[in-house]
Amino acid sequence: MTVRVALLMVLLALGGCAGTPTNTDDACAVFDQRGGWFNNWYKYAKKTEKEYGVPVPVLMATIYKESGFDAHAKPPRTRLLGFIPWKRPSSAYGYSQALTSTWESYQKATGRHGADRDDFQDAIRFVGWYYYQSYKINGIARNDTYHLYLSYYSGHGGYARGTWKHNQWVQGAARRTAAMANRYEQQLRQCGR
Repeated sequence: MTVRVALLMVLLALGGCAGTPTNTDDACAVFDQRGGWFNNWYKYAKKTEKEYGVPVPVLMATIYKESGFDAHAKPPRTRLLGFIPWKRPSSAYGYSQALTSTWESYQKATGRHGADRDDFQDAIRFVGWYYYQSYKINGIARNDTYHLYLSYYSGHGGYARGTWKHNQWVQGAARRTAAMANRYEQQLRQCGR
């Protein structure tokens, strides 16, 4: 194999890492698009499921809801005087939309100091870790997408205090995330994953 051919193969493999997947409503399609040698999303999702006991559809539905699988997602800027772009409402970033402080807690707790919020492998592990904490702290079943998402959005303390009970928006978001997890589960069964 020549150096040119080897270089072309590496570039093609890495090219599969770039950009947001299309057809994010279909878990099988997402995994098919991100199944390269260096960036196999299904492998990362299954590894996280095994490590933390959170099913792949729950993990994927959370990332779908949080970022739409956009590695560089950020909350939209607020507007000063209604039209001047201003500050962002939070430090959320990446696939998981983890806040900087929560991400730093994850890094410290797991020893994964080099983990990045815009790296899918790191982000899906973060979601699995966070949901495992929700299970340990608040007793939420690791396949209960609705309540897991409520804890994700409200924080472990906020969930325990029930801050979400009077927040119709977050309850709706949790229902939509649970519905997507069910949809992803059915799709993954149909494509044999």
